[in-house]
Amino acid sequence: MSTGALRAHLLAARLAGTVATSREESLRSYRLFAARDPRVTLGLDPEWGWGERDVMALMADKCGVSDDPGHVSGPDVIDPERTLSGLDAFADRLAEVAARRGPVLFGTGHPHRLLGFYADLADALSAAGCLVLTPAQGRCVDITTRFGLRTYNLDYVRGVALVREPGPPSARRETGAHTHSPLPVRTALEGVLDGGWPLPELVVGDHGWVCGAGQLGIEAIGVADTDDPALFVGEAEGRVSVAVPLDDAVRSDYYRPLTRYVLNRACLSQ
Repeated sequence: MSTGALRAHLLAARLAGTVATSREESLRSYRLFAARDPRVTLGLDPEWGWGERDVMALMADKCGVSDDPGHVSGPDVIDPERTLSGLDAFADRLAEVAARRGPVLFGTGHPHRLLGFYADLADALSAAGCLVLTPAQGRCVDITTRFGLRTYNLDYVRGVALVREPGPPSARRETGAHTHSPLPVRTALEGVLDGGWPLPELVVGDHGWVCGAGQLGIEAIGVADTDDPALFVGEAEGRVSVAVPLDDAVRSDYYRPLTRYVLNRACLSQ
């Protein structure tokens, strides 16, 4: 897929341009991040002092959102050129780890939207000779949610980690649960050490998977929406290698052109 065609797709699918994430949601996240609320820091412990205006200025630079504090409502905006630049850097990191045939860990807190995107990348890296890690499968992860403490199980689908509610398949969501928590990646990395797996050279994902890995000193790349400032702060502070700005909650099939673009740039076959 050409850059021009992908740009048009980003805008048509509202992956960039005017997105579904509201300005109110984004501003709320910036306030909570400035207050170091763990629901928004996603496992990152910021080294710098980040006030709300600082976070807004960073997100304007990284995503293209408005830096006007008086702009408080309506849909938010992502600059498609920044998305394209992020996808190029994302693909370049995949190409580098593929050239070394390094071990890679994939994980998502958005399995109902992004599972297919990551799974296709995992298939391509596996075909290139990389070890796609699947440690600690089935291990329990206790995550605090707005409904209280809940226990999930770490699982893998086509090499991509996610968490599921325990119980028989008929009683749980097929694609897994939505989470921002860094605890799943910490559990997976504990499983790496316990099971004698090699440490991942790269973690690929979103939310707590990226920030949690980056905080532990493992290279991480991922995608993030305008209300996920932690990944962009991690990138600014040098603990996240690449944060790609895009809407992370559109239809799953809308990410397929991104897969083709990334794999083509990385010279990997799908």
